[in-house]
Amino acid sequence: MDEWTGVRRLFRAPRHNGGVRSQEVRGRSSTVERYERGTRSYTMSRIRGKDTSIEVMVRRYLFSRGLRFRKNDRRYAGHPDVVLPRWRTMVFVNGCFWHMHEGCSKCRIPKSNVEFWTAKLMCNRDRDAVQHRELEEAGWHVLVVWECELSRDRRERRLESLYEQIVGGSEEE
Repeated sequence: MDEWTGVRRLFRAPRHNGGVRSQEVRGRSSTVERYERGTRSYTMSRIRGKDTSIEVMVRRYLFSRGLRFRKNDRRYAGHPDVVLPRWRTMVFVNGCFWHMHEGCSKCRIPKSNVEFWTAKLMCNRDRDAVQHRELEEAGWHVLVVWECELSRDRRERRLESLYEQIVGGSEEE
C-alpha cells in the first residue's frame, strides 16, 4: 500500500444524503437542497483543468514577448502549463484554492465536508512539491505563477517578472 491509499479511499467515499444537506428547523429535521437536482454536477463540470483564463493570460503574454513553448506537455510530471525547452524552464499556473497557496485569502477550506477538502487539497499540495522536486532534479527550472499574482493591480509586474525569470535578463538569438 502506498502513502496515498487512505486519501484515495476518502475521495471515493459515497456522498452523504446524495448531496442533500440535513438541517434542524424549529425542532424538526428537514432536508434542504443547496442546488437543484443536476446543478451541482453541471457546475463542477465547468471547472477546467487546463486552458483556464489565467493560463491563457500567461501564455498570451509570453507569446507576445516572442517566447515559443509547448503547453500541457504530458511527458513531464505534473503536465506543466508551459514548457520552454530552449530555457529548460517549466511554468505552472496554479489556482490559489486548488493548490493551497499559503497565506492567500483565496485559499480557504470549505466549511462543509471539511475532512474531505482538507485531505484533497493537502494531497494536491504535497503532489505538487514532489513533482517540482523531480523536475528540478532532472535539470529543469520550475516557476509557479499564482492566481492572486494575476489580479489587475499586480498582473503587469508579475508577467514582466516571469519573463525576466525565464530569459535570465539576457535574450538568446
